[in-house]
Amino acid sequence: MTELDQAHAAMEAAPEDELARLRFHERLADGELFLLLDEEPVGDRVNPSTFEVEGQVFVLVFDREERLSAFVGTVAPVVSLSGRSLVAMLARQGIGMALNPEVAPSSMLIGAEAVDWLADVLAQGPVEAAARPVELTAPKGVPDALLTGLDRKLAGAAGLAQAAWLAGVTYADGRRGHMIAFVGAVPGAEQAMATAVAEALIFSGIEAGALDVTFLVAEDPVIGQLSRVGLRFDLPVLVVPQMPGQAPGTDPAKPPRLRRVFGGGSED
Repeated sequence: MTELDQAHAAMEAAPEDELARLRFHERLADGELFLLLDEEPVGDRVNPSTFEVEGQVFVLVFDREERLSAFVGTVAPVVSLSGRSLVAMLARQGIGMALNPEVAPSSMLIGAEAVDWLADVLAQGPVEAAARPVELTAPKGVPDALLTGLDRKLAGAAGLAQAAWLAGVTYADGRRGHMIAFVGAVPGAEQAMATAVAEALIFSGIEAGALDVTFLVAEDPVIGQLSRVGLRFDLPVLVVPQMPGQAPGTDPAKPPRLRRVFGGGSED
């Protein structure tokens, strides 16, 4: 079974469990999906295959290419994209998704309303703010679901930072909450990492929750205090295959693609 199959099984086994439902949709958004097409793509334009059930239009998507092949039974045009990209493409068009139809335990119809809901959830990015911390403490009362969600999200952020620390924080204006500090983040990765933290919070099912995000350089003196009171997350190291004698970014025909963005926090 794939991770999506497992998340689907957990959701089906506990239909009243909101956290199980959120985790399934998180897996759907984070995973790679294969969209069946009627014809080969032309540039960035695609023409998905569709069918109707009781007046509702669905596209056909699969979480494994071999599952798509098993469904079609012949050579067919296909495009791979992330679940979040597909959701954004379909949102507000009255189109749902037929996931792994007839070929997997996770076979199901996801209606247009559910697609729109997931698009709205994924659109809830971090809010930039400025505040001065005056005290860092050990994190207290952090739900296990959030810790698990952070672990899962940060596992997918290989190479974007050296580590992250979760700590309690008190600000100069008296506010208290929790903060996650990334150390040695790659320039341009701030928005993606702040968004990952925001989604970990959302998909943990914590209503009206908040988790501030900050970025520190490896020499920042506050890291010593974080190491004493905080909970450390180690991000995986990204291993990039390269040709012998060629360092990453040294080929002028293939310059690194960097995008300057900013993350932030929110009030508790």
